[in-house]
Amino acid sequence: NPRLFYKRCLCFVEQQNITGVLKFLLLGLSDDPELQPLIFVFFMSMYLVTMLGNLLIFLAVSSDSHLHTPMYFFLSILSMADIGFTSTTIPKMILDIQTHNRVISYAGCLIQMSFYSFFGCLDSTLLTVMAYDRFVAICYPLHYLVIMNPRLCSLLVLVSFLISLLDTQLHCLLMSQLSFCTNVEIPHFFCDPAQLLKLACNDTSTSEIVIYIIGVISGGVPLSGIIFSYYKIVSSILRVPS
Repeated sequence: NPRLFYKRCLCFVEQQNITGVLKFLLLGLSDDPELQPLIFVFFMSMYLVTMLGNLLIFLAVSSDSHLHTPMYFFLSILSMADIGFTSTTIPKMILDIQTHNRVISYAGCLIQMSFYSFFGCLDSTLLTVMAYDRFVAICYPLHYLVIMNPRLCSLLVLVSFLISLLDTQLHCLLMSQLSFCTNVEIPHFFCDPAQLLKLACNDTSTSEIVIYIIGVISGGVPLSGIIFSYYKIVSSILRVPS
């Protein structure tokens, strides 16, 4: 592979410049100085709206006893996951635009990537859990409160957290095995695992296959569960006489 050979040669040449603290340069969305204020305003507005909307949902569910039901319980957890997912990448990018410093340390990159993977996977699993909740509510309405009891709801949330944590640990373990040269530039505004694989100096074929399998499982299984749940819901509704 010529590309891999070139990267290995580059690492060998730059070995004398490698320090104990490896840093990455986040290139962001654009280098145009005229676009920076526009990008800043857009992402700041989007972040504030996301934070405010999800916080209002969480506070409304927590304060109103009428909303202490499985559906709104899952919705409040999903709101917190959305806040965490957004806060993992957007504040760093906004700060970089303001300070004109897009450097992130190796440890910081791994931490950001870990939280990004965790909250992203948690969002997917919670959406699957909520689809199952709607399936039970519509297809088995008389047994809904018995099936979706507080114990099962807590267990579903705990399983979602554990699956997300496992996904995060696998991503972090694979990324920590990669070797990078100095002056690594990431063509993104956060530490994207796919971009890190492209920038690694060592052979990443195994890591790419494993990450692809993890992505298919963590994305395909929840999506299949959601589609199946709503298929059963639509089928049940169509059987009801008009």
